Amino acid sequence: MDNFSKALNALKNGEVIAYPTEGVFGVGCDPDNAEAIKKLLALKQRPVEKGLILIAANYEQLLPYIDESQLTQAQLDKVHQSWPGPVTWIMPCSDKVSSWVSGQFDSIAVRVTDHPLVQKMCNEFGKPLTSTSANLTGQPPCMTTEQVEQQLGDRLVAILEGETGGRDKPSEIRDAKTSQVLRQG
Repeated sequence: MDNFSKALNALKNGEVIAYPTEGVFGVGCDPDNAEAIKKLLALKQRPVEKGLILIAANYEQLLPYIDESQLTQAQLDKVHQSWPGPVTWIMPCSDKVSSWVSGQFDSIAVRVTDHPLVQKMCNEFGKPLTSTSANLTGQPPCMTTEQVEQQLGDRLVAILEGETGGRDKPSEIRDAKTSQVLRQG
C-alpha cells in the first residue's frame, strides 16, 4: 500500500495522521469522530477548550460546519477572496459542529488550503480534516517528515509524506465578522 493510501485508511479508521500544509506540518483527523479527536488532543497534549481548525479542499466541504446566515455577503466575499490560501477564518459554526472541534467557542476556524497534497486528501476523504500544528504543546512546529518522525512518530499511525508549501509560519487567522487579524501569518 502506498503512503497516500495508508494515510487515507488511517483517517477512515478514526486515527490521527500528520500531513504537510502551507507552512508547517499539521496533525489531523475526522472532524465528525469524537474518539479520533480525543486521540488527537491526547497526542498534542492540547486542551479541548482551544478548539481546532478545519482544513478543506474547497468551500463546499466547509458548508455543513458553518452558519452562513450570521455573516453578510460582504463578509463572505472577503473570506472567499483569500482562498484557497494560507488564511484561516473564524466563522459562526453550525449545530453540526461538536464541542470537540469548536472548543469553548460558538465559532469555528476554517481554511480552504492551496496545498495540492492536502486538497487531494480532503477530496479522497470527502470532507475537511482537523488541523493543528504537528508538535507537542510548547515545542516548535515540525517543518519536515523527519521532524514529525522524531517528535511524534511513535504516536502516529501514518505520516503523509511531502513538502510544506514553503511558508515558515502557521496560517494567519482572521475573524470573518470583524476582519481583525488574531494571529499574524
